[in-house]
Amino acid sequence: MPQELIQIIGFFPAIIFPLASITQLFVMYQQKSAKGVSITAWVMVAVANVSLYIYTQKYDELQSILALLGAASLNICVVLLALHFRRQDM
Repeated sequence: MPQELIQIIGFFPAIIFPLASITQLFVMYQQKSAKGVSITAWVMVAVANVSLYIYTQKYDELQSILALLGAASLNICVVLLALHFRRQDM
C-alpha cells in the first residue's frame, strides 16, 4: 500500500475517535443528563487510548496525537460531565 494512502487512512481514527466523544458530550450537555452513560466504560476507553499511544511509540505523529491523546482528553471530559450531572441528580 502506498505510504501516502496509509497517512490518509491514519487520519480516519484521528477524526472519528474525537468526534464520537464530542457527539456524546453534545448530547449530554443538550439533555443536561448523563442517563445511560457508563462512566466506567468511558474511563476504560480513555486509559486504552493513552495506553495505545504509548504502545505505538508514534509520539510526534499528528494522527496519533489527535486520535489517541485528543480522544482520551475528550473521554475524560465525558466522564467529568457525567459526574457533574449525576451529582446534580442527587
